Amino acid sequence: MAEPLIVYVTVPSKKDGERIAHRLVETHLAACVNIIPHVESIYRWKGRIQMEGEFLLIIKTVRSQLNDLIKKIEKLHSYEVPEIVALPIVGGSARYLNWLDDETRPEGEK
Repeated sequence: MAEPLIVYVTVPSKKDGERIAHRLVETHLAACVNIIPHVESIYRWKGRIQMEGEFLLIIKTVRSQLNDLIKKIEKLHSYEVPEIVALPIVGGSARYLNWLDDETRPEGEK
């Protein structure tokens, strides 16, 4: 079984989140993407403190897909420097993790 990951990505709108999520799932780079509305982000950008309302994507994938997933997000994302942070999943339901593994395999490997 591949090493499962959770990837966090913030986006400026629900529409952007849906567009990115659909593309990641369609291409088997992610098994599932949750879109969490109404997060407030406070950050420093180009020397100024900013505060923006955003949407948070919680992406379930595997380590073997991470580099391609990052490239795809960077291509689709509207931010100059999108937040893309990957964390390991250290445990969980075996049935769910098996499903995640199956859904992130490229079409030719199923």
